[in-house]
Amino acid sequence: MVILKTPAELDLMDAANRIVHGVLDGIAERIGAGVTTKELDRWAESYIRSQGGVPAFLNYRGYPATLCTSVNDVIVHGIPNGVMLSEGDIVGVDCGVMYKGYFGDAARTYAVGRVNTVAERLLKVTREALEIGVEQAKPGGRLQDIGHAVQEYVESHGFSVVREYVGHGIGTSLHEEPQVPNYGERGKGLKLKPGMVLAIEPMVNAGKAAVSVDPDGWTARTEDGSLSAHFEFSVAVTPAGPRVLGRAQRAA
Repeated sequence: MVILKTPAELDLMDAANRIVHGVLDGIAERIGAGVTTKELDRWAESYIRSQGGVPAFLNYRGYPATLCTSVNDVIVHGIPNGVMLSEGDIVGVDCGVMYKGYFGDAARTYAVGRVNTVAERLLKVTREALEIGVEQAKPGGRLQDIGHAVQEYVESHGFSVVREYVGHGIGTSLHEEPQVPNYGERGKGLKLKPGMVLAIEPMVNAGKAAVSVDPDGWTARTEDGSLSAHFEFSVAVTPAGPRVLGRAQRAA
């Protein structure tokens, strides 16, 4: 069942997502060669708690950390560790926060220093695909319009969208209905209504779409060893159009 949110609930979710974006902004300032993802994770937990939030991922279904940190060929759910990042790496950072009973969820992929041309293009295309997907989150549209727009843009640039992992509804639970794939057929799927909140999160591989999962049961990586990028927003469907929660709204 899809749960519609009231304007007051959207404001609480906006506050939760402001904490998430605060984490992601802080990561941008701290990430670099010689830094470990474990250090970033410790900082993120401290920051979230200082803002009155609770790390949403920590102990969720047994997950052992505050952040998911996915390096190079890791798509999602990489577990923070003590390995130092190197110049040229790319690192997807996914963060979730619970604040006053409501959840926020967003992700960015960062370049560590100078990266190669493929990585640079991959980050740009994935980030732009997210924005294009967000544009489809408007009343009267259909759920698969989002995935169709993402898929069409990504594949036009020679990259592939991951199918095993998808976006999701979000609210008083971290994962709610509906699922939000990054592929689809325009005009198909659930009709979008004001009050829906969707975590839209393109996961894009530089090579083929196939995925493998490490023995830890969490770390999902590209089967062919190619790079992968991940960007995500929590997006409210409103009468005025899509609202990216936690991000300062652009002037009209």
